[in-house]
Amino acid sequence: MKYKSVMVTGRGSTDMLKIVEHDKRAPLAGEARVKILAVGVCQDDIAARVGNRPFLPKIPFAPGYAIIGDIEAVGEGVTNVQAGDRVGALTKLGGYAEYIYWMSDKLVPAPPDLDPAKAVTLILNYLVAYQAMHRSVRVKAGDRVLIVGASGGVGTAFLDLGRLAGLTVYGTASKNKHRALMEMGAVPIDYHKQDFIEEIRLAEPAGLDYVFNGMGGDYLRRGVAVLRRGGQLVHYGAPESFSGFLGLLAAFAWYNLLPNGKAIRGYGTHRVNQRLLVEDWRTLFALLGQRKIQPVIAGKFPILEAARANELLESGKVTGNVVLLSPELL
Repeated sequence: MKYKSVMVTGRGSTDMLKIVEHDKRAPLAGEARVKILAVGVCQDDIAARVGNRPFLPKIPFAPGYAIIGDIEAVGEGVTNVQAGDRVGALTKLGGYAEYIYWMSDKLVPAPPDLDPAKAVTLILNYLVAYQAMHRSVRVKAGDRVLIVGASGGVGTAFLDLGRLAGLTVYGTASKNKHRALMEMGAVPIDYHKQDFIEEIRLAEPAGLDYVFNGMGGDYLRRGVAVLRRGGQLVHYGAPESFSGFLGLLAAFAWYNLLPNGKAIRGYGTHRVNQRLLVEDWRTLFALLGQRKIQPVIAGKFPILEAARANELLESGKVTGNVVLLSPELL
């Protein structure tokens, strides 16, 4: 039997995304074969295809950073999951496919009553926001924060979780996305026409408690500028080049040495052990089940139409998440 995936066959546009057939095989020892129900489409997928990351996967590869699916079969020695279980996984690669083979100890049980399109947003985007706010730092009700890039999948997760935590939230986004930000409880700032340093200093003369930044360029410097003494900036975005990676490390060292009482922290999912990932996914699944969080879904596409989904995300017109789904869920 065969199954299909969407593979990157060269660096460049979505023309490099091709549908490829593979032989369906039995899982190896320790593996599970997972029928994929939902895949999140994220900026890292695009960056890996285009080539603007310092450490790139070898071509060909299937993008797909996070999945929700049902286990179809397990290999020898697998006891923690079984056929029929619904699971999630932070795959980083391989999600643009009808099936994936994944080590069973890297899977997390997912409640089967949750909408897979919404549940998959928790595996990466909500995880980043939750851990940045509650692991990297410890936000508390009444804290005042800025979300740089508040309209994307991670940005709207910050807004949703920030509202739940009782934060006063400012968010940067283009003007046409301000209504959506206000509906999620944030004070929007137009990054095209407004200087957020000036806007924040007018609104919060004492400075902010935290800035959460996933953008490159001079956002580190500008984010630090709006912090109060004792405030912290959490940077979670990957640099676009190796020189950018080195520059980011230098910036971290420089700003943390300045005698201004402010600090920068870095966050990446690769730094978090599986136990904490599972713990926080369970928390997020519970919040979704209780309808305390509501992921924003901007677009849904069949898995094998990943090129269209990538084009939508690259258009810059998205507020929230873009997801790929197994055809029976559409």
